Amino acid sequence: MGNCDEFCLGDIVYSMSGRDRKRHYIVMYTEENLVGICDGDLHKTDKIKKKNPKHLKQTGDFCEYLRGKLENGEKVTNSEIRRSISEFEETHNKQGKGEL
Repeated sequence: MGNCDEFCLGDIVYSMSGRDRKRHYIVMYTEENLVGICDGDLHKTDKIKKKNPKHLKQTGDFCEYLRGKLENGEKVTNSEIRRSISEFEETHNKQGKGEL
C-alpha cells in the first residue's frame, strides 16, 4: 500500500485518516505521490481532494462505468459518483461485510 501505481481510475477506496476518514471515495486521478479522490458530496468534482495514498485503503472494487468515462476524458457528475458509492455500500452491507 502507499504506492500510486496501485490505484486506478474509478477505483473505490476507503479513507483511513484525516477529517474524511471512514468514507468511501472514487479515484479521479493519480500523480506521483498523490491520489485525487471524490465522493460527490464532501469533495465534489470541482474540488477534488488530494490524498496521500498511504492514507487510503483499496476496497478491491471499482466502478466500470466511471472508469470508462474517466479514461476517455468525459465529464463525471457528482450524482454519478454518489450513486456508485451508494450502490457499493449497499451491496457490501447486504453481504455482511459492513465497514471495510
